[in-house]
Amino acid sequence: MTELIEIENCGTSVIIRFARPEIRSPLSVAVLDAIERLIDRLGDEVKRLVFTGVGDVFASGADLREISALTKGTARDFALRGQKLMNRIATTERETTAAINGFCFGGALDLALACERRIASPEATFCHPGARLGIITGWGGTQRLPRLIGEANALEMFLTASPISATEALRIGLVDEIAADPVLAALEVGSVI
Repeated sequence: MTELIEIENCGTSVIIRFARPEIRSPLSVAVLDAIERLIDRLGDEVKRLVFTGVGDVFASGADLREISALTKGTARDFALRGQKLMNRIATTERETTAAINGFCFGGALDLALACERRIASPEATFCHPGARLGIITGWGGTQRLPRLIGEANALEMFLTASPISATEALRIGLVDEIAADPVLAALEVGSVI
């Protein structure tokens, strides 16, 4: 698991780092499974989950090699696996924050949308690139994004597949805050005891 994600305990908070920036930290099935197993093992003392990346990459979304191998028979299960995890993140009683330190594309954006809060570094970039790839997200982003930023902004993101900056993300309400160190800002938010 440590080669896919890194875990850091900080008091009542757990930081989950997507740890393969050299390939833009895809959210492969193995990564999703590692997160699921981690959540299963968390004790009641953990009050906050902070998702982040390494270097200038938060995560790049679903692994395109895995997507290209999908068939009619496996595509639904693939989508449901991602939906299940995103729904679990969205409905947990723990405080959840995406500390977005760089590229946040596709399924990674879906994960960020499932979190209660999104804090971006000034260099963070957001995109749903599916229109350029001939696919669309299947992990809940088509529902969560319009609810958060409005239908017009969401359609623009989905249909143009154009990246937006952290400043634009803040303007449209995609992120709650821009911070030089989004992990530190996430750990300071609220009063997790």
